Amino acid sequence: MAAARRARAGGGGAGPGFGRVAEPPPVPQGLLRLARRSGQLNLAGRGLTHVPEHVWRINLDTPEEAQQNLSFGAADRWWEQTDLTKLILASNKLQSLSEDVQLLPALTMLDVHDNQLTSLPSALGQLENLQKLDVSHNKLRSLPEELLQLPRLRSLLVQHNELSQLPEGLGQLLSLEELDVSNNQLTAIPTSFALLVNLVRLNLACNQLKELPADLSAMKSLRQLDCTKNYLETVPPKLASMASLEQLYLRKNKLRSLPELPSCKLLKELHAGENQIEILNAENLKQLSSLCVLELRDNKIKAVPEEITVLQKLERLDLANNDISRLPYTLGNLPQLKFLALEGNPLRTIRRDLLQKGTQELLKYLRSKIQDDGPGPNEEPAVTAMTLPSQSKVNIHAITTLKLLDYSDKQAAEIPEAVFDAVGANAVATVNFSKNQLREIPPRLVELKDSVCDVSLGFNKISCISSGLCLLQKLTHLDLRNNFLTALPEEMEALKRLHTINLAYNRFKVFPSVLYHLPALENILLSNNQVGSIDPVQLKGLDKLGTLDLQNNDLLQVPPELGNCESLRSLLLEGNPFRTPRAAVLAKGTAALL
Repeated sequence: MAAARRARAGGGGAGPGFGRVAEPPPVPQGLLRLARRSGQLNLAGRGLTHVPEHVWRINLDTPEEAQQNLSFGAADRWWEQTDLTKLILASNKLQSLSEDVQLLPALTMLDVHDNQLTSLPSALGQLENLQKLDVSHNKLRSLPEELLQLPRLRSLLVQHNELSQLPEGLGQLLSLEELDVSNNQLTAIPTSFALLVNLVRLNLACNQLKELPADLSAMKSLRQLDCTKNYLETVPPKLASMASLEQLYLRKNKLRSLPELPSCKLLKELHAGENQIEILNAENLKQLSSLCVLELRDNKIKAVPEEITVLQKLERLDLANNDISRLPYTLGNLPQLKFLALEGNPLRTIRRDLLQKGTQELLKYLRSKIQDDGPGPNEEPAVTAMTLPSQSKVNIHAITTLKLLDYSDKQAAEIPEAVFDAVGANAVATVNFSKNQLREIPPRLVELKDSVCDVSLGFNKISCISSGLCLLQKLTHLDLRNNFLTALPEEMEALKRLHTINLAYNRFKVFPSVLYHLPALENILLSNNQVGSIDPVQLKGLDKLGTLDLQNNDLLQVPPELGNCESLRSLLLEGNPFRTPRAAVLAKGTAALL
């Protein structure tokens, strides 16, 4: 019976030398039955050296169960099968794909990554419904021209192969939104790339490119461009017209200056570490008004211009391992700055122990030096005998100039009324009430709802969140670490702009469900709690989530579906009691874990 089944599966005939071909491990009939119903077949990690013919013929041959099951009332209803739309053959030992792939014309997704493929069949060009093709982590030296006939292809992943060139006509794939050709041996990019006007993400990292074609500027939809680890000495000036660009990675090249990007008004992240940049041009900085992340570590920068303060949205600034000897004190005025790396510089004006105290202490020091240089024309006068005691507790200069209301590190059980009174008609963007003894959210915080976007209430004794906090609808950053919180109210769903929340070192036993309903969230920091589980399906709905920190919780298992959260760039799970994935996998970083 088994022999007959194998004969049928192989198409009934034995060609020349058929007996000498090692037969792949059989595909369980139950899996094929399920695939006929769902349209999806996952054969990843099965040690396949070639794909059994009955897989290619799954929608052509009469299924085996039809032989035993002829009842029209049967539950299986094998005759109502669905065409196969998704086929996953990843992590096997395939050295080639059969031309029979054309027998699956309904395929929308084909995943053959992590095999030993040296070529692809020309028949791929007949899969006119194909939307995603993943052939990464193979041994491909070329791509077939027929690949250019796929009108609906939106995602093409060919990273980690042995490609030295790409088909000249690649620009014909007009529907393409994602293209990853990183970790190959490319020395040039086809000029037809200019036709890929729908491309959103382009990864050219880890190749041998010495220049970028100016025609790339025609990609009007491009939001993410990664050129890390090439041999680029300059960036074409025309690239400056890429108005949609949000993330630009130029690390590990041979750049001597920052590129001029006057039209990139949406650029949020610029990574240019490990180059040979010596000068930060003030004019170049002025063009980057939307920048949130500027990474310039391991260059040869000698000075930071005062104009860096035009980057009012900057949250992360990495200047580590340069030749900087002094900093402009005005750096302390950047209202959103959360992370400042300066180690490895010959700084003369800042003590080493101060650098080790962290960003907030460093910024506080820089601001104090501004004030030491004497009050400017718009500054409040110093405290005198005529100053009311309540006013002396509040830094009026910080309120008027920095839009910062700071009453931190006072060990106060409540915030004095005078602190809020001092705000007056000023618009406050940042509130810092951390390191006190607060047991509740200060009720008058709601008075700042029209302007406040960053609230820090960490290191207090707060055990519940009031509805007042939920009215701060402009809030983008909320720091509640080191409190006594066990839950968050559903009313927080109103905080639609919130993109960073820090809940570390609280008492959560359950992942706060309201977080699943905050679409702008980019960073969830929930380490050192007692969370026992997470819902990967709801988490996938947070399509902007880049960082999820769940270190030192009580997770007994990591749901595999977490791997579908494609936006995650940092997933931290150390210190949980689960057994899989193993510690060795965790140590390899987020990409390996996912």
